[in-house]
Amino acid sequence: MIRRSILIALLVSIGNPAGAEEPPTRDASRGELLYSTHCIACHSSQVHWRDKKLARDWLSLQVEVRHWEGFSGLAWTEGDVKAVARYLNTRYYRYPTPD
Repeated sequence: MIRRSILIALLVSIGNPAGAEEPPTRDASRGELLYSTHCIACHSSQVHWRDKKLARDWLSLQVEVRHWEGFSGLAWTEGDVKAVARYLNTRYYRYPTPD
């Protein structure tokens, strides 16, 4: 009984060593994850800076994301399209949004 209590106290004081090995990371947004997984292979950051960019405002940015999602056959939900557009807007464009 005493041996078991000592063992439990020791384990509690040590904590979880597996969790201590991993450094904390920031949480990526859903839009960033979708973009990084499905879009970044064809899009460098320069595509968002070019003079002839097709996205001129929040609405046209969503239209472009929806267009390329459909072209790529990704079958994203409307929420996925908005999440990627929101990520791109925050990262590159900074257009005013209605919400």
